[in-house]
Amino acid sequence: MANYDVIIIGSGPGGYVCAIRCAQLGLKTACVEGRETLGGTCLNVGCIPSKALLHASHMLHEAEHNFAKMGLKGKSPSVDWPQMLAYKDDVIGQNTKGIEFLFKKNKVDWLKGWGEIPEAGKVKVGDEVHEAKNIIIASGSEASNVPGADVTIDEKIVVTSTGALELGKVPKKMVVIGAGVIGLEMGSVYARLGAEVTVVEFLDAITPGMDAEVQKTFQRTLKKQGLKFVMGAAVNKVETLKTKAKVHYKIRKNDKEESIDADVVLVATGRRPYTDGLGLEALGIEMTKGGQIKTDDHWKTNVDGIYAIGDAIAGPMLAHKAEDEGMAVAEVIAGNHGHVNYNVIPGVIYTHPEVATVGATEESLKEQDHKYKVGKFSFMGNGRAKAVFAGDGFVKLIADAETDRILGCHIIGPAAGDLIHEVCVAMEFGASAQDLALTCHAHPTYSEAVREAALACGDGAIHA
Repeated sequence: MANYDVIIIGSGPGGYVCAIRCAQLGLKTACVEGRETLGGTCLNVGCIPSKALLHASHMLHEAEHNFAKMGLKGKSPSVDWPQMLAYKDDVIGQNTKGIEFLFKKNKVDWLKGWGEIPEAGKVKVGDEVHEAKNIIIASGSEASNVPGADVTIDEKIVVTSTGALELGKVPKKMVVIGAGVIGLEMGSVYARLGAEVTVVEFLDAITPGMDAEVQKTFQRTLKKQGLKFVMGAAVNKVETLKTKAKVHYKIRKNDKEESIDADVVLVATGRRPYTDGLGLEALGIEMTKGGQIKTDDHWKTNVDGIYAIGDAIAGPMLAHKAEDEGMAVAEVIAGNHGHVNYNVIPGVIYTHPEVATVGATEESLKEQDHKYKVGKFSFMGNGRAKAVFAGDGFVKLIADAETDRILGCHIIGPAAGDLIHEVCVAMEFGASAQDLALTCHAHPTYSEAVREAALACGDGAIHA
């Protein structure tokens, strides 16, 4: 048995970042992880492997559609699916080994096995019980099933994002249940690789909660890329046959029953906190109805010395949100001030074009009766974007009508996931749209579109 200042349960982005930060702050730290590799869902079966496949399939798309336009002639490459999966696995390996190296460098102990909290101040891993002044639950989340439907997930024909990353072959027909981030990213991958992809969504718009104009433009762009959409449809059953599946759904506006055949069905209807086996009920830790751990403003549960972060608690299930909370709770435990600005947490969809968003939407501001102004700029007016066949999309900047303070930004276009961060920094410092508009941006870059949108909040964009 070992004594620690902090034991973190889970080595995903929240857990491993928290562990490293705790160690940097001089706390004796251990991290519990039952997988063979560190990094949690994100690095092993989530963000990182999906980005590898998105990149590989985008390169194929470029070769098939844009190379000839640039004078790059020749036969389009064929897809070696096992090699593509091997590339994806290599990317995973590099990243997970990197965290192992960082643990050793920062003297964080990896307690291999699944953690349980028999009582406050103690963590059981296998047969060993370790003592800790502070315990942080960073156990993450797992894919959830279709609510109220008869769906059996086997990770072969009916898969979650985990199974979708290691299919035996590229399916001819794929049905994606849910038009959120995961469904659209993985649907994009397989559509580029030649699958016929149909997305079945319960609501009337894709990417729920996003700016309405972005939703419409995004869906239109994905349709052009070959994805089909069935909107306003409630899936009630997925029937699995020997090598295929049949998805049964009801159109909500007229109750019409319909079905669609598929070789593979991807269930992408969201995620739920994963806290099984931790012993939280016996400890008396308060939970929400949705299975999240309740915490105060300092990520502390109702049991002394036990904290929780990331997907296990309320808020958007994003790796970077968990990382921020991990660093903040480490500061709190070390006696410093830990802070997360929940109003400036960007969200990104890594399709092509990318979609990125931060802060308020027009719809949310209208609901609050908050007076605002909008500056919008199309990538068709951006020289760099046009040069690389990426003129689809726009930047929309939203500012307070009276103070000009930036309230939010919504981008669909090239490198949107990187461009959003200059707006995040601006919002963190309480900048106005004019501040951004008067900042010199290098030419020719995609980022000029952000500046132009800021100019459009004032006297008007230059290139529009």
